[in-house]
Amino acid sequence: MLKNITLSAEEELIRKAKEVARREHTTLNANFQQWLKQYVIKNTKVVDFNKFMEQLDYVDSSGEFTRGNNNER
Repeated sequence: MLKNITLSAEEELIRKAKEVARREHTTLNANFQQWLKQYVIKNTKVVDFNKFMEQLDYVDSSGEFTRGNNNER
C-alpha cells in the first residue's frame, strides 16, 4: 500500500530534479521510492553486520596483528 508524504526542498532544486527525471524517462516519485529502498537496505546491512559482530564477541585473536607479524614465516 502506498502512502503519501510531504517533503520540502528548494524550488530550483526540484525543477532541476524533474528535468533529470524526465531525461531518464522516470519520475521524482519513482526515484524517491528507489532511494528509500536503498536507504533502508543499507541501514539494515549495518544493523545485521553489528549483530553478526556481537555474536563473535567470544573470539579471541590472541593479540594484535601487524605487518611484521604477517610477513614472518
